Amino acid sequence: MKVASILFRNGSFEQEKNDENLILADADLVLGFGARELVSDEAVYTEVKEKFPVSKLVLCSSSGEINGTEVLDNTISFTVIKFSSTVVKSSEVNISDFPNSYEAGKVLMQNIDPVNLKFVLVISDGGLVNGSELVKGMNASKTEDVLIMGGLAGDAARFEKTVVGLNKLPSQGQIVALGFYGDKLMVSHGSLGGWESFGLERTVTKSKENVLSEIDDKNVLELYKSYLGKYAEELPGSALLFPLAIKMEDNEEPLVRTILSIDEDHSTMTFAGDIPEGSKVRFMKANFDRLIDAASGAAGACLDINSFTPKLALLISCVGRKLILGSRIDEEVEAVSEIFGKQTMLTGFYSYGEISPLKPFADCVLHNQTMTITSLNEID
Repeated sequence: MKVASILFRNGSFEQEKNDENLILADADLVLGFGARELVSDEAVYTEVKEKFPVSKLVLCSSSGEINGTEVLDNTISFTVIKFSSTVVKSSEVNISDFPNSYEAGKVLMQNIDPVNLKFVLVISDGGLVNGSELVKGMNASKTEDVLIMGGLAGDAARFEKTVVGLNKLPSQGQIVALGFYGDKLMVSHGSLGGWESFGLERTVTKSKENVLSEIDDKNVLELYKSYLGKYAEELPGSALLFPLAIKMEDNEEPLVRTILSIDEDHSTMTFAGDIPEGSKVRFMKANFDRLIDAASGAAGACLDINSFTPKLALLISCVGRKLILGSRIDEEVEAVSEIFGKQTMLTGFYSYGEISPLKPFADCVLHNQTMTITSLNEID
């Protein structure tokens, strides 16, 4: 397995890192994460296809690009991969062709050959797709031992529209899955948030999918504002600082849910994932050092779960973390690099949702506000 990276910025390719002399035009797989305006530009796409004429090419809009230990905006960060024996197959659907995201996820997974399938990377539209339902559908169609990782496309901090494309110009509603096959392929994963829960655990008493109305029979917006104190005046922007921890079952690890929007007229809150009635929730708050420590912990989890030296680490972090950490955002990527070492190339993007199991190689779930890492290598 050989990996290289190259950046598209200001109209041209630059910053090529290619220590293994990989022939870019012969790559098996190219992943490109970048600003929506760039990845959906026809002229840019033409240049990209000329650069990678035979590669399986996945493009995805982002809320920030990870290129080595740098976090960038208004670029496209390309990761170029040539495998020695691993085979990559693909599946894609558009959400507009299905009644819901669950059905889209089922069909997406059914279209991937299950024989000897080891790992699936899913890159999904982050605006029109319900990520919670998507992963439920994928889990329903997969065999037990297949790892699913991935994320939802971003759109800076605008939340207007996201685009994804497989071997074509990216567009809205697209969901792409890559299936990896091969005995030599080693894969590991880690996902941590680092958020701090506070206040009482409460029960969701009124909700519909990802729209929350009442907690403990009290209006959620009034309750939320009382917790926020002075930050309530800065809503909806300040909502990213105070996500929700949710547990569906008493004995499971909590998931983090980001607040996408607030409806003052109906006193409801819309989240980036489902909030089922009967689930237990607590409010959370950010702590800079804990967020960065969690990024380090996610990398450590990769090494603990499967002890090999990764050639490549795909980092999918949340736009909320980027907005909170601000000028310190590079620190979470640097923390990951310190764990893996210089022999591991880092790539990835800031997303509207991360997809990873809660426990090693279990069914995947949708996360918000985490650093989620997939590490890869081929071992002879």
